[in-house]
Amino acid sequence: MIGQKEVTRILILFLGLTASCLVLYKTAYPLQRLNVNNLSSLYASPSSPLPNINSSEISQETAKPKISFKEILENATTKNNTVIITALNQAWAEPNSLFDLFLESFRIGQGTQQLLKHVVVVCLDRKAFERCSQLHTNCYQIETSETDFSGEKVYNNPDYLKMMWRRIELLTQVLEMGFNFIFTDADIMWVRDPFPRLYPDGDFQMACDRFFGDPFDSNNWVNGGFTYVRSNNRSVEFYKFWHKSRLDYPELHDQDVFNRIKHKPFMTEIGIQMRFFDTVYFGGFCQTSRDINLVCTMHANCCIGLEKKLHDLNLVLDDWRKYLSLSEHVQNTTWSAPMKCLED
Repeated sequence: MIGQKEVTRILILFLGLTASCLVLYKTAYPLQRLNVNNLSSLYASPSSPLPNINSSEISQETAKPKISFKEILENATTKNNTVIITALNQAWAEPNSLFDLFLESFRIGQGTQQLLKHVVVVCLDRKAFERCSQLHTNCYQIETSETDFSGEKVYNNPDYLKMMWRRIELLTQVLEMGFNFIFTDADIMWVRDPFPRLYPDGDFQMACDRFFGDPFDSNNWVNGGFTYVRSNNRSVEFYKFWHKSRLDYPELHDQDVFNRIKHKPFMTEIGIQMRFFDTVYFGGFCQTSRDINLVCTMHANCCIGLEKKLHDLNLVLDDWRKYLSLSEHVQNTTWSAPMKCLED
């Protein structure tokens, strides 16, 4: 028979050995908290091979599925298959730069707040895409490996020309996918819903630096910063012809090339119907809108330099806020802008 003291010694020895084993096990295999959200991965079907993922490659970006341009357009389209498109680079996307003013105009405009969900921002570089994604839903970065579009592009320099033609190429693709679009430069302030001012007919409709009274007259001084285009065979053929014509005029930007080709016989052959917008509704610094009760958009055209545009577009929004605060109808309109844009 084993005495009580011997039994006690054996139990103490057993407990000591058990504790030592637990310490060694925890050292070799530290406990980790189990994430219940990942239980399904622990019990994956044997027929489903596990992905070969390098942990160093896992990031927030790769975790998000890349959305195609067409999917973004589908998410943003109106009931009649129209999207609003603007283009953005880093210089215009910086805090307190043009993109902020552009979005602000939609927020304080009349009938424009609901239009923001239809705006697709095409970003020309990574920094612009990152800033856009912080402020807006429908952002898309296009590949521009040949040229760095991030900095401010001076009007008509080589990089500016490449940027403009990349834009025409992209808009051609939008038409080919079956979407109508309004293209708007980001230095245009949307203070009213412009859709009621679009012509019910016309495949291609464009704003003007100067409007001479006839919406059918292609001799109006056009501006490609604001265009409305309906997707059909005529508009697709026209945009392809426009883009191809850059080869005939290598030193001209898209707007000047348009002026060169608008009377070409090919335009008559394809039957493209054109209309040109009155600056009363679609104004700018070249020819300011004459009636604040009617104006829909104001463009910082006839103005070279980011700082000048920022200064004068802030004046436009200030004028608009003052107008909204008035209780009586305004008869005469005097804009505070342009100011800096008039300086040499």
